[in-house]
Amino acid sequence: MRTFASRWRPKTLRGRLSLVALTTATLLMVILTVAFNTVVRQHLQHQADDELRTRGTAVAATVDTSGARVRIPETPGEELLDANVWIYAGDRLLEKPPSATAAGPLTRAAGALAARGGTHCVTARAHGPVRLCTRPVPGTGTGRTGTGTGATVVTALDLSPYRGSADTLLFGSLALDAAMLACTYALTRLAVGRALRPVRSMTDQATRWSAVASEERFGGTARPVELARLGGSLDALLDRIRALLRHERQLTQELSHELRNPLARIIAELEWWQSRPRSAEETRITQEALADAARSMRTICDTLLDDARDSASAAPGTSEVVPVLRRLADRAVTTRPEVEIVVTGPGTGLVAGVADALLERIVSPLLDNALRHASARVEIRACAQPAGGVLVEVTDDGPGVPTSFAPRLFQPGRRADPADGHGGAGLGLPLARRLARSAGGEVHHEEARATGATFVVGLPPG
Repeated sequence: MRTFASRWRPKTLRGRLSLVALTTATLLMVILTVAFNTVVRQHLQHQADDELRTRGTAVAATVDTSGARVRIPETPGEELLDANVWIYAGDRLLEKPPSATAAGPLTRAAGALAARGGTHCVTARAHGPVRLCTRPVPGTGTGRTGTGTGATVVTALDLSPYRGSADTLLFGSLALDAAMLACTYALTRLAVGRALRPVRSMTDQATRWSAVASEERFGGTARPVELARLGGSLDALLDRIRALLRHERQLTQELSHELRNPLARIIAELEWWQSRPRSAEETRITQEALADAARSMRTICDTLLDDARDSASAAPGTSEVVPVLRRLADRAVTTRPEVEIVVTGPGTGLVAGVADALLERIVSPLLDNALRHASARVEIRACAQPAGGVLVEVTDDGPGVPTSFAPRLFQPGRRADPADGHGGAGLGLPLARRLARSAGGEVHHEEARATGATFVVGLPPG
């Protein structure tokens, strides 16, 4: 069940970044607003205290403490000073404001403050907040005791105007905070949206390019460092996708190329068998030929699929070279019966470090190519290399490979003369080289021969 937080969490990166920016700005605004208003209120209170101390000093100057008793002489304009002023001699109230009563809350607060002695300020409440401050007046007499009687002046100031100013500042700062947060959220969404616009464009391009295996890449465009790294990652991803598509297409082409010969044998055997009634022995021979072609097809599929999964190099196996070559020659006889296929090499003891099926798939395209171009003879020769390993040479007496085409001989899909009347898609030789290399071997064309063509297969020792 989804929680409240997850339900209201933004789904887009733009919304989440905007929410983070808004939350951070809100916390900062709250801290600054609280600190600012606290400082303002403290400052206003200090102003009120300064005002009270100034008034207390002015009233204290009118109090006579030189005698045994405190006297408060009347002077012009004193009624302005007497407003909100209490004068005490010890704990005895000498004078109070006309509007205050002797038992009123402000008079009690003033009396308690005067009894503490010294200079103090407190906030009391009557009809509103009132600030009270004391101003001691020491005795200055010169009688027998050497001093007169001291007094205490208590002044009061209504804090309502100050509090009103502080509240106005508070509401004003809150309104300003709300406006700033709204602007912050809007500007953050706008900035993040503009910053992510290239990312959306790159995402759309990557999707489009991956669908059509495009050659275009992101690395050629100048971008910020973060987007350049993203572009590099997307380029690598597109390259991998393109490589996978190319590998899949190549595997499909190679399978179709390799399966064509067994299928042709099956079709030829069936047509020959159906052309007229056959004896039981001829039917048995045809069935064996069909079964052999089917097994060959299965071997072809297993070998190519194993190579596609890189399992050929993981478990190469070994094989007796000459018997495998003889089986290939026996199968190929039906392709062009008029061409003689000769296999030479030691009968036993010549072992290559590849499995039988993989050896067949390496040599088979070379043999098919030789039969396609031979005039009367194809020779397959196997021998051991002096430095270790096995060499297999496939030679025909045909016209040979044109010198101009030799550099492109092992390129997939290339043919020297596509209009020569022979079938083929130009995939056999590249397949033979790729399979040989996957087993640690090599296939190359021997260019030194004056006539015909010779392809040499180098295989690791068994």
